Amino acid sequence: MKHFYIASSLRNIENVKFVCEKLKQEGFIHSYDWTQNEKVTSIEQLKDIGMKEMNAIKKSSFIVVLLPGGKGSHIELGIALGKGIKIYLYSQNDEANDIETTSTFYHLDGIHKCKGTLEELIQVILKDQKI
Repeated sequence: MKHFYIASSLRNIENVKFVCEKLKQEGFIHSYDWTQNEKVTSIEQLKDIGMKEMNAIKKSSFIVVLLPGGKGSHIELGIALGKGIKIYLYSQNDEANDIETTSTFYHLDGIHKCKGTLEELIQVILKDQKI
């Protein structure tokens, strides 16, 4: 079975949960659900969560980055890039290709940019990952 991880910001928590559930219904294994974390009140909690997220990314066959993302999402993208893990970079519009909002890292090999609906993103992943 293929493991996956979803990186995004807390602003996108409902989209993260939606994509996660759809992928799990198709037989994929969610490597870590950061949406279940409660309010962080200490540096030790942050460190623990960071280690869980990093380990989850490392064991994943692919990650999904839902834009807009925060600083953590971009670090997670970097970990996946460094490990050669396939990345699906999603934006509802085409912000990944907007010169005002893009990042140099969005255009590297190993990143598959997707735009449109979340359902279209899921179909791209399913077709590409064929489990």
